[in-house]
Amino acid sequence: MSANPTRRAVLAAGAAVTLAPRTLAAGREPDFGPNILVIDPAQPARAAQARVDAIFKETERAHFADARHAVLLKPGRHKLDINVGFFTQVAGLGLLPADATVDGHVHAEADWAKGMALVNFWRGVENLGVRPPDRVDRWAVSQAAPYRRMDLQGDLLLDDGGWSSGGLLADSRVAGTIKSGTQQQWFTRNSQIAGWQGSNWNMMFAGVAGAPATSFPEPPYTSLPSVPVIREKPFLHVTRGGDWAVFVPALRRDASGPSWTAGTPAGRSGPLSDFLIARPDTPLRQINAALAAGRHLLLTPGIYPLDEPIRVARADTVVLGLGLATLLPVKGTPALTIADVPGVSVAGLLVDAGPVNSPVLVEVGPRGSSEDHRGNPTLLADLYVRVGGATIGKVECGVEVNSRGVIGDHLWLWRADHGDREAGRIHTAWTESTGGEGLIVNGDDVSMYGLFVEHFQRHNTLWRGERGRTYFYQNELPYDPPGQAAWRADSARGWAAYKVDDAVREHEATGLGIYANFTADPSIVLESGIEVPRQPGVRIASATTISLGGGKGTIAHIVNDAGAAARPGAIRQTLRSYP
Repeated sequence: MSANPTRRAVLAAGAAVTLAPRTLAAGREPDFGPNILVIDPAQPARAAQARVDAIFKETERAHFADARHAVLLKPGRHKLDINVGFFTQVAGLGLLPADATVDGHVHAEADWAKGMALVNFWRGVENLGVRPPDRVDRWAVSQAAPYRRMDLQGDLLLDDGGWSSGGLLADSRVAGTIKSGTQQQWFTRNSQIAGWQGSNWNMMFAGVAGAPATSFPEPPYTSLPSVPVIREKPFLHVTRGGDWAVFVPALRRDASGPSWTAGTPAGRSGPLSDFLIARPDTPLRQINAALAAGRHLLLTPGIYPLDEPIRVARADTVVLGLGLATLLPVKGTPALTIADVPGVSVAGLLVDAGPVNSPVLVEVGPRGSSEDHRGNPTLLADLYVRVGGATIGKVECGVEVNSRGVIGDHLWLWRADHGDREAGRIHTAWTESTGGEGLIVNGDDVSMYGLFVEHFQRHNTLWRGERGRTYFYQNELPYDPPGQAAWRADSARGWAAYKVDDAVREHEATGLGIYANFTADPSIVLESGIEVPRQPGVRIASATTISLGGGKGTIAHIVNDAGAAARPGAIRQTLRSYP
């Protein structure tokens, strides 16, 4: 079904074929190419259902496949059942979620894995009203699978009987109860829910009406009344006049609840004709020329081979990916660089490390950036990095933030702990697919909401900027260090998963879960899951460490020398606050 080039062909060619870029005149239907399905409520429901089912059949088990899809629903009522598979985005095209309503289910299941949703990654739903006839829907997922800007009339189940491992619900309204079931951890932000039921390790809520009160660690709920500063993800929509546009929500401060429940949200809407509509075969030089000329960029689903970075140099630029559009640097360069300018929005992208070592995959501002962008921050939303798993990947750092005032909203930066055995594409060996840090923050006043960083070989997160804030952090340490001596920093006992530089004087992190699963050598000990300077302005709250697999490895302390060891026989430890 997909017209994408295969990954192997991409790597062999090293560059895309040179076809003209797609543009759009105002008022005309866009040419999105073969990997976007646009459904009009006026078309026969049976035909639409058949197309949706065909996409799911292709993607249900496509864990490391090359196909990418987006299903876009125009405003109106749709009688559909939409089962969302791998590398698929389903989104409504209204200005408000209920403008495009599904009278049916929009769901993620784990039938293909006998109910285990631990690897139900890389999918998403957003900007839809959902009216399930039985008033129950399911979103059984783990990482990189946001439930965003949704209006659900019913309960929401977050598991499918087997284990599931973390996700994001944001800017949504759920009229029923959310039942977390086997979810190990979950982050809910700026939403309205009727109630919450269930917990395991780390459930965090920020600006959520109806959330349970803080009771960490038993049950492990942490609730904050509001979010200090947030900008919601931009989205595609169709105006009442039938024109296509992209809405960029306004910055909110001390925000609680969804952005849209009081009516049309604050923000700006610009015509899609201001965007270059790119496909994987659009020449990179034309993409960068369009960005330099002041246009925005819409990346349709597919894999984009890059022999140099996509370069964003102008303030308020929007780079919006659909259907998990994937950037793949093939010559050891970054995939995306952003100048030290304000108001950029980058959303909906997967970035794969290539076979030649890159210094960084996504760079936000060059090193030494110093301009103050707190009044108009850059946003990174639904941004994912993958190192290995589908192909050999090598990188020193996944994402480096050098600009000041950046907002991160749902990042999953992942050095692969498993690959595609059926296709013979594993690529997860300690010396094969390599990644130093997942995230480095050098800029001041950076805020991260729903930060997932896993399996990198040095500090998974290294924070050097002042006044940084993290709300919810999920980390698994690398599974594959071959021994203690192969995995160490300036001590003999490993690299902290979350490291705040010794020179930092102010930092705040709440709702952190750090897990060890040293399958290659279960005798490995990490001295501290979190390392921070001993300063009154540095504060950690609601932290958890776990020795997974019944005790495969030890985390001796939670923060610095505080907290008991997570180890065989005492696999879970918690710390309410530090200092």
